[in-house]
Amino acid sequence: MKKLICVLISALLVFSFSKAVCAAEESADKPENISASAYVLYCPQNGRVILSKNENERKKPASTTKLMTSLITLEYASRGNENVTFTEEMAAEGSSMYLEYGDTVKLSDLAAGMMMCSGNDAANAAAIAISGSKEKFSELMNSRARQIGMKNTHFVTPSGLDDDNHYSTAYDLALLMAEALKSSELAELISQKSATVNFIKPDNKHITYSNHNRLLSLCADCIGGKTGYTTAAGRCLVSAARKDNLTLICVTLDDKNDWNDHISLYNRGFSSYGCYKSADSGFVSKVPVAGGESDYVQVRGEKDCELVLPKNELDNIERRIILDSFLFAPVKQGEKVGEIEYTKNGKTLCRVNLTVQDGSEYKKADKGLFEFIKEIFADG
Repeated sequence: MKKLICVLISALLVFSFSKAVCAAEESADKPENISASAYVLYCPQNGRVILSKNENERKKPASTTKLMTSLITLEYASRGNENVTFTEEMAAEGSSMYLEYGDTVKLSDLAAGMMMCSGNDAANAAAIAISGSKEKFSELMNSRARQIGMKNTHFVTPSGLDDDNHYSTAYDLALLMAEALKSSELAELISQKSATVNFIKPDNKHITYSNHNRLLSLCADCIGGKTGYTTAAGRCLVSAARKDNLTLICVTLDDKNDWNDHISLYNRGFSSYGCYKSADSGFVSKVPVAGGESDYVQVRGEKDCELVLPKNELDNIERRIILDSFLFAPVKQGEKVGEIEYTKNGKTLCRVNLTVQDGSEYKKADKGLFEFIKEIFADG
């Protein structure tokens, strides 16, 4: 009897706790409570918008622009350690990493100045060092924007200072953040709460810059982002967060309550969605080869599969390996010979290619006596 009473009490406690959590989600995380004039909560793993408002409305992006400037800067820096000497034409108004005329730093350190303290001087210096002028650099920015799929974006300034023809959207900036996360250098940089720049000239100058992105401290799941502000643009914030293999990107534009709004949107996204991640890149199988120089070839999964679904749909996902019991030679290295398929309720969710790691050519048959004699007379 006592055992039964304990079970009933436990069940009631679980039910009460569940109600409290759901009530908190319903009251605190409703999209209508978000104060941004435009926002988007985006999942880069499946390319879907989870929540949004005016996500395709063109607006001033302010210093969130520097995500693009830094992305290009780090890509150019990776080709060689180009040093940049700060000149008068690189000077800029507004936020700064406090470069002085004659200072020399690595090109990559200018990205640190942009991402930490939103240095407009760093953005101008990188643009001019790479392209010769800010105008030429903006062509690079717009070209890259088109490649990423940013259809409602046009860049004019590398820093994000206001210009009537300088605009973007919440959705486009989410695509830009997704691209930034693919860059290991930029992803690492924006995740740091501070960064130290060791100047080349003067060689005794060392400055540690603090990251303006307070979300790194306010939100345990935040993995990076970029702030922005001008009087015309208002407060802008692009950020990313990761929890239990699920990555989300949040963008708010013209938002007086951006820190809290990002946290609210992340709470809503992570409470509603989950990520099923397979380990298919570790799948290995030896498959027999008929008529091949090798008796077997090794087959491996091409990648891991990431399925982002509502949490109540993560169960009962079916996994099926489609691979013949043997292969006919020749089998080429890199050739697709099968796949791993994930389905739910008969609907295909994801496919992972199974490819050959080591090929096998035809096995050359031993020559018979008549073939040997024929070759001798043919040579004569």
